[in-house]
Amino acid sequence: MAGSSHGHTPAAWTGVIISFIGFCAAGVFVVAASPIGFWASMAVILLGGVVGLAMKAAGLGMPKESAELAAARARAGQAQIS
Repeated sequence: MAGSSHGHTPAAWTGVIISFIGFCAAGVFVVAASPIGFWASMAVILLGGVVGLAMKAAGLGMPKESAELAAARARAGQAQIS
């Protein structure tokens, strides 16, 4: 896992941070018995996903792996086993 950079992008971090803030706020509003605040927090959680996807579309996410790179990675994995 250390060899991959899965999730280590500005798009991933931003989406997760926004969603985490929404989860924390939702928890506070559940305890405070405020349905409007809870549903507003649910909207913030969804906004985190939308922002992450938008940033990925803007080029701030992980690029898709090409077929050549995937094949080379598989061959390298097999060479390490042998």
